[in-house]
Amino acid sequence: MITDWLSNIYLWTKSLHVISVIAWMAGLFYLPRLYVHHTEQTTPGTQMDGVFQMMERKLLKLIMNPSMIATWLFGLMLVLTPGIVDWTAFWPYAKGASVIAMTWFHMWLAARRKDFVAGEFRLSGRTYRMMNELPTVLMIVIVFAVILRF
Repeated sequence: MITDWLSNIYLWTKSLHVISVIAWMAGLFYLPRLYVHHTEQTTPGTQMDGVFQMMERKLLKLIMNPSMIATWLFGLMLVLTPGIVDWTAFWPYAKGASVIAMTWFHMWLAARRKDFVAGEFRLSGRTYRMMNELPTVLMIVIVFAVILRF
């Protein structure tokens, strides 16, 4: 049965989930910083603009997207593992809402990359600096929810 299989590989799933989250978070912390420098140090169409676009594309496509997908995959496997989630507690809902918000932020960052590709520097470096705090707040909520299980 699938639940027996998930129970048998629980520690592997948990380990892969943590690894995926670390990779995803690294990208969520770094991409907005790249946007700060892209906005403040370049203008559309310059050689440096192209360098930033290449770095942003590779970070998003080669690291962030696969790690987000893996985070969701292994997270859902953990949710389906019997005895892991206490659905009468508040913590799984706090974590779930935070993960959805983090996924929204990921998609927001992807949309901003398309702005740069189109030569549109719509937002200021200050805006990207402020938005860069969102994944930190969400990470704090997730860690406290999972560890403290309130």
